[in-house]
Amino acid sequence: MATQDDVAEKQKAIQSRQDQKDASPSSGGAAQGAVQTGLVTYPGPPLPIQHMSKPGTEADMELKPMFMAGHYKGSGKLQGQVAIVTGGDSGIGRAVAVLFAREGADVAIFYLNEHEDAAETQRCIEAEGQRCVTVAGDVKDMEFCQEAVDKVVAGWGRLDVLVNNAAFQEHAGSLLDLTEDRFDETMRTNIYGYFHMAKACLPYLKRGAAIVNSGSVTGLKGAKHLLDYSTSKGAIHAFTMSLAASLLDQGIRVNAVAPGPVWTPLNPADQSSGEITEFGAHTTYRRPAQPEELSPAYVFLASSVCSSYISGIVLPVTGMVGE
Repeated sequence: MATQDDVAEKQKAIQSRQDQKDASPSSGGAAQGAVQTGLVTYPGPPLPIQHMSKPGTEADMELKPMFMAGHYKGSGKLQGQVAIVTGGDSGIGRAVAVLFAREGADVAIFYLNEHEDAAETQRCIEAEGQRCVTVAGDVKDMEFCQEAVDKVVAGWGRLDVLVNNAAFQEHAGSLLDLTEDRFDETMRTNIYGYFHMAKACLPYLKRGAAIVNSGSVTGLKGAKHLLDYSTSKGAIHAFTMSLAASLLDQGIRVNAVAPGPVWTPLNPADQSSGEITEFGAHTTYRRPAQPEELSPAYVFLASSVCSSYISGIVLPVTGMVGE
């Protein structure tokens, strides 16, 4: 029988062998590059040094977000339907709009003032063989939301899917940096905007319709430099679950997607040029997601063919394993 000293020596030997493997660059120990798990290789840090003025435009990004999802094949999951996507000019909204069109939906894009981006999204949707209209305005304004939704339904005769995605984000080092005006801008854009759009759309939604809200990993875990943004996203998660319970008996489903870091204009229009180079490096994937890695989740939640028995969930697509 081995003595305690024998056991200690055995454990030391195991440790020594592992130490040697860890020290060897060819041992397959700690991987340094971005993790890839699919058919496409996505970029990881270091990302381009760039800081943009708000609201940020995809056309001006040095490293263009990947949104076309070239390996995704449509199969009519939204055939004949009409969808509205807020913040649909770029980023996640653009990627979602393109896949909705590939699945057979006509798509209305609501956006603030990024006209060049909106025109490119419209071009991509029409290239998929579907109709698109672009509507510029501020979702903080209930009157704009109501009038814009009314016009979409008047023109196309129906409404089946609402994607609430428009957002404002600006970092702050301290709670003391958050003025009431700045806090209001974040909350009114991110949660009031969702409330306004859902309220404007609800009279037109029928059994089988869906609302998909864009939440965030920051609404699940918090973020010390995004106090107001994280708060608004937590509110969106609660709004999603509450509205799902409220509308279920009408046959209308409400869900949310909670992305982790995603390479969109929102981020170089927030973080400094130095910080943006390591954007997404803290995730298990060691890189940010590209918009086309998020958009299939929105298709899944929008289509009753895929998710008729799912309502009131916040689906995390965060790039983190085990969290």
